[in-house]
Amino acid sequence: MLAALLERFGTPLTITEVEDPQIGTGEVLVDVLATCIPPYAAEVFSGARRYPLEPPVISGVGAIGRVVRTGPDATRLHPGDLVWCDATVRSRDDAAAPDITLQGWSSAGEGGLTLSRYFHDGPFAQRMRVPTENAVALGDVDLADVARWSALGILLVPYGGLLAADLQAGETVVVSGATGNFGSAGVAVALAMGAACVVCPGRNAAVLRDLESRFGKRIRTVTLTGDGEADRAAIQAAAPAAVDVVLDLLPPSAGTGPVRAAALTVRPYGRIVLMGGVGMLGGDDLALPYPWLMRNSVTVRGQWMYPRMANHQLIAMIRSGVLDLSHEAVTVFPLTAANEAVEHAAAHGLPFQRTVLAPSGDLAGEAQT
Repeated sequence: MLAALLERFGTPLTITEVEDPQIGTGEVLVDVLATCIPPYAAEVFSGARRYPLEPPVISGVGAIGRVVRTGPDATRLHPGDLVWCDATVRSRDDAAAPDITLQGWSSAGEGGLTLSRYFHDGPFAQRMRVPTENAVALGDVDLADVARWSALGILLVPYGGLLAADLQAGETVVVSGATGNFGSAGVAVALAMGAACVVCPGRNAAVLRDLESRFGKRIRTVTLTGDGEADRAAIQAAAPAAVDVVLDLLPPSAGTGPVRAAALTVRPYGRIVLMGGVGMLGGDDLALPYPWLMRNSVTVRGQWMYPRMANHQLIAMIRSGVLDLSHEAVTVFPLTAANEAVEHAAAHGLPFQRTVLAPSGDLAGEAQT
């Protein structure tokens, strides 16, 4: 099969023939139809993000695929089924605190790294092997919509954060990083979950206006100034009611200032969920005042990725129309143009811009808006 191989950090991907993956019990083999390339993929492949990814590796993170073959323990999946291949692979020998790897992408701790050495290769190939529980049935999906469906890999991340916050319909949410690729996805998901209002702080005025035009009156935008106290006050003033939830999705390049300004807007008994990359490349740590947290009974939680059931829930939300994929503007590249696709993703990282690799070739050349 053909694959785009990262042989070492800082070099272009090599388009080459490799052996087809073999599966055993507890595994599924899929043809990879579409995989959404995160805008920061170039930073991962250059080594700038310092991910614990071990080349040589077939990279990528999450995909839409078609089942080729299942292991003997699969009872519901069949060859030909369309599936979402969830990249979040968990170890099976500790249900209370499983190790996690993002197949073909990243991992956490020594256990996650060990797991990644088995489920090593991701979707930048014509075929990939995934754990059975990570092949989630999509049902009937028009082939023309498959590229848009690959945005699941982006949408699931903020959904995991909002589940961790126990977001309830009618609540007010602040999405820190709302003008970014993941943050804007968080805005869409929060609204789909029934948020009464989503406050969107950011520096890019054009993107803030775009969010307002897409989602209407349930969006309130705030242009950040860099003055922490002024920004905090502006976010609180923009919210039509007390802020129930703050979700942070800012990238490693951001400082702690805007995170802190957003966090300090939450009401007593409110919830703060941290999912971004702030501090991963060094810099100041996030300092929240102990007395304020304690006396206001504020919950602060870190969240990496999402629970397994989130896959089924978000798929159901999309199929029902509650979460609308029509916002997704997709540009599709063939596997042979993987390096060009990575460059395109880096240059097109605004909200709802998706760069998709189509390793099987069926979707290449299509543009969807």
